[in-house]
Amino acid sequence: MTFARVALFAAAFVAAAVFSPFSSAGSEKVALSVAIDGAIGPASTRQLEEALDVAAKRGAEVLILQLDTPGGLVTSMREMIADILASPVPVIGYVAPAGGHAASAGTYILYATHVAAMAPGTNLGAATPVEMGGLPSLPGGDKDKSDQNDKGDQKDSTGRPSGDAMMAKVTNDAVALIRSLAELRGRNGDWGEKAVREAASLSANAALQEHVIDFVAHDTTELLQQADGRTVDVAGRKVVLATKGLRVETLEPGWFIQLLSVITDPNVAIILMLVGVYAIIFEFTSPGAVAPGVIGTICLVVGLYALNLLPINYAGLALMLLGVAFLVVEAFNPTVVLGLGGVAAFLLGATVLLKTQGPGFAVSWAVIGPAAALTLGLALLTGTYVWAARKSLPRVGGEAMRGLSAQILDWQGGAGHVLAQGERWRAKADEHIAPGDSVEVTDISGLVLTVRRRDAGRNGARK
Repeated sequence: MTFARVALFAAAFVAAAVFSPFSSAGSEKVALSVAIDGAIGPASTRQLEEALDVAAKRGAEVLILQLDTPGGLVTSMREMIADILASPVPVIGYVAPAGGHAASAGTYILYATHVAAMAPGTNLGAATPVEMGGLPSLPGGDKDKSDQNDKGDQKDSTGRPSGDAMMAKVTNDAVALIRSLAELRGRNGDWGEKAVREAASLSANAALQEHVIDFVAHDTTELLQQADGRTVDVAGRKVVLATKGLRVETLEPGWFIQLLSVITDPNVAIILMLVGVYAIIFEFTSPGAVAPGVIGTICLVVGLYALNLLPINYAGLALMLLGVAFLVVEAFNPTVVLGLGGVAAFLLGATVLLKTQGPGFAVSWAVIGPAAALTLGLALLTGTYVWAARKSLPRVGGEAMRGLSAQILDWQGGAGHVLAQGERWRAKADEHIAPGDSVEVTDISGLVLTVRRRDAGRNGARK
């Protein structure tokens, strides 16, 4: 009887697995869509990586990568290109909606997609690498450099490539990248080089005429119709797209990707670090508060995690932390020199924090300046209170006993007992004191007070 029940249960399970509506739904081909809206950064890389993983697991026919970006970080862009080139699912790059653009890093990503399309009213290009991170240029500082040519590698006094030579290296590397992508996808490599060297841009129709994109589509339905039947190279194998009439399913970014897009802004990361440092300092100065310590630790860890995802200069980060440390020391030991040095180190570190900068990933002086001023102000305010506390009379310990009045309880010879601050103390005196005299404490040695008559200075010693 038991064996029959087990066999019946197994048969029912197999039938449910074979005839389940989920099995038939799993065979339905879909086109997944993911939108990259905003600057290209670590969050964009994670979003595309997850979308490609979902598309591969679900066996999607294509992944539509909708772009509307001003550009971003080169490191994140290269990671996204590598993911697209290694993807087992064809990726259709689509610049949309109308009014959107795929500038700078977005142009490279569009070149890397298996099929490239644009909506009317969009544009792409301006792919020139931005200036590498570092100290701002001085006015007129480029005048002498303009007289130099790009033949060979110019060196500075340290033996490293000069700014012009370094930018030439970066530009040539970018040209080689976009040309290699153009050759891989059969697109116009000459215009790609022009977009890098001259920051050229194209509208949707002009991009179609220049063979930069494959077609122009008003919406995703038209996009899938025009992509249908095209042969693309997907991870080394030829694939004929069958996209006409596919159901489009949009993949929304999860909470973690949304959090990454916020905290990987270097300005937000710097603010999180400052909040974390000062909250922990407050916890150390006020033990038992708990909340500042917990919040500060979380903010500091999140800020450091965000900076770890960005191409930062660790010397800049060390300078910022050193500046904060100097200002903290200044708060408890005012010297002025430490305060000024702390502000200088903080500003210099924030200036050279990022190795490279892109749209949406630049440290703003509107954040650095107020943060440094607020930090200096807090240090000076704390220093003022500390200095005032040094000048005030002591409130506890032996020093606090000096000058207090005491009442004679009993006295014999040069010693006796007095009542001070509600407690009975042994006392001694270097002058004649009688019971009932008003005395004050002049010193304390161990648990013995030294006292004198309050009117001794006016009336002299009694006989």
